[in-house]
Amino acid sequence: MKKKLIAFLSAAAMLIPSLNALNAGAINFTLTTQLKSESALLMNLDCNEVIYEKNADAKQMPGPLVNIMTAVVCIENCNDLNEEITIDEEVFSPLYVTDYPDDLRFAEIEDGDVLTYTDLLYAMMLKSSIEASQTIAYLIGGESVSSFVDMMNAKAEELGLEDTHFTNPTGLYDPEQYTTARDMAELTQYALKTAHFDSISSTYEYTPTVPNLERHPDRESWVWFHSNLMMDKDSDYYYAGCRGIKTANLEMGGRNIIATASKDGNNYLAICLKSPISSADGENTFYHIADTITLFNWAFRTFSYQVVLPDSAELGEIPVELADGNNYVLAKPKEELSMLWYDDVDTSLISKDNIKWYKTSLQAPVKKGEPLGTVTLEYAGEQIGTVELVAVSDVERSTAKYNWYAAKMFPKASWFKKSLLISGLICLLYILVCIYAYVMHKNKSKPIKPMYAVPKVSGQKKKKTPKN
Repeated sequence: MKKKLIAFLSAAAMLIPSLNALNAGAINFTLTTQLKSESALLMNLDCNEVIYEKNADAKQMPGPLVNIMTAVVCIENCNDLNEEITIDEEVFSPLYVTDYPDDLRFAEIEDGDVLTYTDLLYAMMLKSSIEASQTIAYLIGGESVSSFVDMMNAKAEELGLEDTHFTNPTGLYDPEQYTTARDMAELTQYALKTAHFDSISSTYEYTPTVPNLERHPDRESWVWFHSNLMMDKDSDYYYAGCRGIKTANLEMGGRNIIATASKDGNNYLAICLKSPISSADGENTFYHIADTITLFNWAFRTFSYQVVLPDSAELGEIPVELADGNNYVLAKPKEELSMLWYDDVDTSLISKDNIKWYKTSLQAPVKKGEPLGTVTLEYAGEQIGTVELVAVSDVERSTAKYNWYAAKMFPKASWFKKSLLISGLICLLYILVCIYAYVMHKNKSKPIKPMYAVPKVSGQKKKKTPKN
């Protein structure tokens, strides 16, 4: 059965700092083992890319995985994590009344115990303690758990977790509280960069800093162990190199887990959601852990960094006009491209034929390293990335070819056409001025007719005046 593998085909920054970014695409490879979890996601933390996913955008009940967001909001809004707090059982005792009592998780924190915020964070992340998570929310939220939940949702919006919604800080059942494997991956990456979170979530064993001997006289027995069996060396599920981060169980939502693992310098984050709590025979099962181990083993055994596009590869040529010598220039990748690749697939099967040139031809001179176009890498008909191509060498301009070209292009030059037009207009204007001057000169040379003071009377003779 095929599973979707999002190949992270950008070069690892830690290996090739100067490599240009690569636009990753999706590829289908085969994961031979079928996972029991309804949703799953596997990410390489070194490249910050997803390499496997199954229903990664399906909405699932997170359960106590919400404690990751509870921890983030607490750490970012608490002025002093070492501040001592006196536990008030009335803050969390209402949670005891539930239709799903098996979902409740405790850390033996009792009314009147004095603990620091740091202690509470450990109790919450290691044991999914409702005493710890509810107390943190109540205090950080200004004695209002609902206000704290608003802060959780505001943070989710800030991080772009579009398919996540929180209704409580404990992870107890609520059909309106949901998330996805992809959103949990984003949240976890952010949390791992938040102060103290990594060390807290990856601790296997923790003892509260304040003894509280009145209620816990045997302090050595008041120890919190991480619920992730992959960290327990005495467990059948122990996995060397595994760190935390969080497990979650809900009667109505199945088993969830978020864990990291490191081996040979490679670091992975795995998320499995909604794994069955029991088998078909009704036996208690830990399919979520088995699925996580499957993903880690698959990644460590079948993926490695490989050079898939050496910087010496000549991938095409472009015609060059007016060149002194070869009338073309070869193109190669700007940088050597290394990526984490599936070992069972030969990198020679990656197609490099999809090339787009910036120009169909060039004119000398051309400089070595000048951008020429891009090549889109493809595998099995799917695009997996785009890399820029540059000139392999300089191409000098031929003086003779350029002079002949300039002579041929002289009449075609736009400035030449403009100058002809302007010259024509000037000549026309000159002709018009000449014509005007000639007309004026002719008018001035004609004789002027005399003007009379008394007009002549024509037609009738002047009557004589009668005498008296």
